[in-house]
Amino acid sequence: MGLVATVGVHVLVLGLFVGSRVSTPSAIQAPHSEPPILWLAVAPPSAQPSPAREVRKPPPREAKPPSPALQAAQPWVPQQPRVVPPGTAPATRAAPSAPTAEEWAFAGSYTLKNSKAYRHTWGQQVRSLMGTAVEGPDQGKVRFRVEIAPDGRLARLETLWATSQVAERLARKAIETMPAGPPTPTGQPLVFERTIVFSAFAHDDPPLYKDDCKPDPPSFSNPFAWDGRSPRPTPRAAAAPEPQDPQALADCLKQLPKDSIDAETAHDRRLLEQWASPKLGR
Repeated sequence: MGLVATVGVHVLVLGLFVGSRVSTPSAIQAPHSEPPILWLAVAPPSAQPSPAREVRKPPPREAKPPSPALQAAQPWVPQQPRVVPPGTAPATRAAPSAPTAEEWAFAGSYTLKNSKAYRHTWGQQVRSLMGTAVEGPDQGKVRFRVEIAPDGRLARLETLWATSQVAERLARKAIETMPAGPPTPTGQPLVFERTIVFSAFAHDDPPLYKDDCKPDPPSFSNPFAWDGRSPRPTPRAAAAPEPQDPQALADCLKQLPKDSIDAETAHDRRLLEQWASPKLGR
């Protein structure tokens, strides 16, 4: 009897426990955790203002001087002289030596490219009589239209433009005191334009003669230019250059002198100044 009573009690307790789990499934729930509340305290602004931040401005960029090619293309624009720092001696360039008798003899016999050697030698003679060029406002350029008579005397001198009155005055004085040169190579009046550079940074470059027997390149003409009133022209292709006579080419090559190292160096420097990128330095 005792065993039966014990088993019955255990069955009763187990039935009550299972019944409570089945009848009230939502009675037991997980505890709900609420988010914490954060309190922020804003401090009042201080009475003393904060120091202003110093704004650093970039240094001004130094303007680069125009290239010699641009100066030659726009010679009429006056240039501001470079300011020489106090206590620094300005740059100078002595006058080149006067042409020798051999140079004048060669110039008097060279007929190519409108007496190219005669024009260069004449300009060298003028510059040699102008003296030393000193850096400052007196340096500059002057361009003349010159006519030389067949006997070598000066027939006409006209100033086209000048960037320095001192340079023009010295050049005119040198031309007036210059002796007559040799007769012109062609026996005809020689008319040309020449720029005399009176500057402490100018180079007295001899010309190159090796390409003087080649024909001149055709001048550029815009085929699409139109004034809007006349009949519109029809664009035409550039004519091919005529072949040179072999005998005339051989006779021309006999006049060409041997170019010097100075002339080759000057030619390379002019090309570098004309076509080099500013980023690479000049």
